[in-house]
Amino acid sequence: MKRKDYLIVALTPLILLTIPFIGNFTVEGCNWSGSDFLIMGLLIAVTTFIWRLLVTRPSATLAYRLGAGLGVGTGFLLVWVSLAVAVIGDDNPANALYLGAILAGLIGTGVARFQPRGMARAAFAAAIVTFFVPIIAWFVDANDFSPGVAPVFLLNAVFVLMFAGASLLFSHAAKPAK
Repeated sequence: MKRKDYLIVALTPLILLTIPFIGNFTVEGCNWSGSDFLIMGLLIAVTTFIWRLLVTRPSATLAYRLGAGLGVGTGFLLVWVSLAVAVIGDDNPANALYLGAILAGLIGTGVARFQPRGMARAAFAAAIVTFFVPIIAWFVDANDFSPGVAPVFLLNAVFVLMFAGASLLFSHAAKPAK
C-alpha cells in the first residue's frame, strides 16, 4: 500500500463519524458515547485498511475488486449489525458465533495469500459459517429469537448470499483471461 492509502484509512473514519457526531446535537434520540465513536472508528478503519489492501494489488481485476468490496462490506455490515442491534435476540450469546464467519474469512485470506482462488474459498467458508449460526442458535434455544425465527433466518440468508456472491466474484477473477 502507498502513503495515500494510509491517509485514506485514517481519514475515512473521521469523515464518516461526523454524521453521528452532528446527530448527537441535532437529532433527538441520537446519543453516541465516546466508546461508540471509538468502536465504530476502529471498525471503519480496519474495514477500510483491509479493503484498500485487497483492491490496490496490481493483479486485482474488476471481478477481484468487486469480490473484495462485497466480502469486506458484508463483514463490516455483519459486525455492525451484531454490535448495534444483534442478529439473533438482544442478548443471545449465539451472536458471538458470527465472529467465526469473520475469522474464517480473515484466516482464509491469509492462507490464500490474496490469490483469487483461495479468496473464493475464504468467502465461501465465511458463507458456510454464517449459514450455520442461526441453526445452532435455534437448537440451543429456539425461544430466544427476537424479532422472530423467520426474520432472523431471512437476515442471515442475506449475509450468506452476500458472502457467496463474493466467492463467485473471486472465482471469476481466478479464471484465466481469454
